[in-house]
Amino acid sequence: MQGVLTEEQVYLRKTVGELLKDRAARSSVLEVADRPDYDRELWTLMAQQVGLHGLAIPEAYGGAGWGPVELAVVFEEMGAVLLCAPFFASVALAANALLASGDEPMCAEYLPGIASGDRIGSLALVEGSGSWGEEGVQLSANWAGGSWQLTGRKTYVIDGCAADFLVVAARSEAGVSLFVVDAVAPGVNREPLRTLDPTRKQATVTFTNVSARLLGEEGVGWHALERTLNLAAIYLACEQVGGAARSLEIAVDYAQSRRQFNRPIGSFQAIKHKCADMLVAVELARSAALFAAGAAAESRHDVPVLASLAKAVCSESFVRCAAETIQIHGGIGFTWEHPAQLYFKRARSSEVLLGTPAYHRKLLAARGADKLPL
Repeated sequence: MQGVLTEEQVYLRKTVGELLKDRAARSSVLEVADRPDYDRELWTLMAQQVGLHGLAIPEAYGGAGWGPVELAVVFEEMGAVLLCAPFFASVALAANALLASGDEPMCAEYLPGIASGDRIGSLALVEGSGSWGEEGVQLSANWAGGSWQLTGRKTYVIDGCAADFLVVAARSEAGVSLFVVDAVAPGVNREPLRTLDPTRKQATVTFTNVSARLLGEEGVGWHALERTLNLAAIYLACEQVGGAARSLEIAVDYAQSRRQFNRPIGSFQAIKHKCADMLVAVELARSAALFAAGAAAESRHDVPVLASLAKAVCSESFVRCAAETIQIHGGIGFTWEHPAQLYFKRARSSEVLLGTPAYHRKLLAARGADKLPL
């Protein structure tokens, strides 16, 4: 049944959850977020001992050959601990862009490195307009001197400073095309962005006559990008579910321990209502995200519609739960020392990433909300 996890998927969730919670207990999220780098020991452990990086990568390219539902389970657990690592950039964006391109030689060259954790990729798509649509791709690609040359600037590149290579969307004479660029190639300049959410690093990347390799066919890059963005929206929605569920746990734990007038504040009707509304929001979001992941696993035609639906619903649920958690905590919820503020920042950042709820509702209207299964 779609939306219901199998025994193996439940075990996967338990394994990943225990690993990440144990790691989070030993190191403060704030400490990791303040570092320019990431936890390389955890990165290697996830990739080589647990096999998370290659979970949904085909076996032919060094992966495990599982599907979107298994990866969705992993992203939910990562969202619960606000994982500070380039997993989303490398696995959800770069790996999916490579697979969607259909370029077998390039997949064979780059995907095994992603699966093993030895190479980190990211997707450079958004430019100064802030658009996630095809019209926003204006970075120029020209054939000169026997190679492709890229010139322009990309911004909001997830983990752009940590990436070893970038999948870049650029516009050639034939239309939007995809290119692979070495992150340290001559002419590439990467600058970290100061963002609201310190747990998810972003960068501005400037390209000045940078030599690039064409990924797939020229002029058809947007078709691959659409599939990539749909899958990434589903995985981000699952990550938001994990953050929302953890926010609810933090709020309930505090409501049970904090006492006023000789009784836990959780016994007050106003707090009960807040927690109940948060629980409804979490379960609604989880259903939408898992249903979309199940549709992606079956390669259904309505994946684009369900991806936009999940992204819109989960974005709003996470923001609501994170904000209510701060309200339940009162003054302490606003302090830098308390994790509630980090969940709120991640919620606001994720709400905009890959497009706002309003943007995805417009996509729903364009794609045909009447195609949604009842």
